[in-house]
Amino acid sequence: MAREAELAKLAVNGGPKTVTEPWHPRALIGAEERAAVDALFDQAIASGSAPGYNGPAEQAYCEAFAQSLGGGFADAVNSGTTAIYCALRALDLEPFTEVIVGPITDPGGMMPIPLLGCIPVVADTEPGRYNTGPDQIAELISPLTSAIVVAHIAGEPVDMPAVMAIARDRGIPVVEDCAQAHGASLHGQPLGSFGDIAAFSTMFGKHHCTGGQGGVVFTKREDLYVRTRHAADRGKPYALPAGSSNCIASLNFNLDELGCTIGLQQLGKLPAIAERRRAVVARLTEAFADLKCVVVPPRVPGAEPSYWFWRLEFHADAMGCDKPTFCSAVAAEGIPVSASYRAMPHLMDWYRDRAVFGASGYPWTCPLYKGDAAREFPCPNALAATDAQFNLGVHESWGEREIADTVAAFRKVEAAYLT
Repeated sequence: MAREAELAKLAVNGGPKTVTEPWHPRALIGAEERAAVDALFDQAIASGSAPGYNGPAEQAYCEAFAQSLGGGFADAVNSGTTAIYCALRALDLEPFTEVIVGPITDPGGMMPIPLLGCIPVVADTEPGRYNTGPDQIAELISPLTSAIVVAHIAGEPVDMPAVMAIARDRGIPVVEDCAQAHGASLHGQPLGSFGDIAAFSTMFGKHHCTGGQGGVVFTKREDLYVRTRHAADRGKPYALPAGSSNCIASLNFNLDELGCTIGLQQLGKLPAIAERRRAVVARLTEAFADLKCVVVPPRVPGAEPSYWFWRLEFHADAMGCDKPTFCSAVAAEGIPVSASYRAMPHLMDWYRDRAVFGASGYPWTCPLYKGDAAREFPCPNALAATDAQFNLGVHESWGEREIADTVAAFRKVEAAYLT
């Protein structure tokens, strides 16, 4: 009878919701961005010229972005996907070589690899994590390996010193995919500054944005920066001798002055955004310490995540329900949980069908590829992690109400299903 009473209290079963008042919206865009954009348009109206690209706003944003990562070079592009593309293109990879990439990522973190004529080789995650690790990467390195793409999913750092030691020993360049990791660090060093080159997404949902879409390529190496500029703007002869013409075939991936104007204001807010997210997660971690329904997975030592979302593990042995049932019940209380993060591009139709260049199956089926075109990547660690874990959406505008409601909802659902 006690169990039936607790189950009846759940919102999913018709009981009252835990969240009774609207939560604070994220409010990422504010008066600072509006004033900066107004000034840009005032200038455009006064001059009679529309805002373009490669202008003073982009220069200011890119310089500030590079400085935030400890110095180097940054180029603003029009999406995180094109940032990955341009970063890989800057490495001048030979086609039909292999690029190691983790299994859990946005499709845009993997699709540029075959679009450049290379073969994505998928490293499993570390046990219990969404991110790949040095051991999993090392297992896939072969004479065909030309690059490694390392994604810091959810803003949780990969063990980059270990990855870089493996890569340096073999002379393999590393791209850091920091689309979800703005403001995160490892041993005090910002993510994006470990690898040879890094790619960021600055679309509207990320920690800081440049408007609806956008991205940034960052590197400490001037030679890679120059090649990034070529890749991002149709091979225009940036930093080449006078009289040079377009030097490579590429597309126009430029971001514009409007996006960079927004981005510069956003970048100034990023440290506080990342720190507040860490503070929210710290409060929740403390409050969840005595819960039986979930376990907080351990972080990589020295990691300071920026939590694009918070990854939690469902403690199935303690509960009289499965993870989807539990997450549905928590969500019905008004809490932003997602039961699964099965974001694995190599399990999607485009990859299975080799749908890149018509019906050719290229680059896998090209005779110039000397690897196994039919090779599969089962990734049992990634599947186990996504089976056991779920995501809680947190952001920097959470206050006492959001934290209290979240804790109360988890406790309520636990009480109903605890064995």
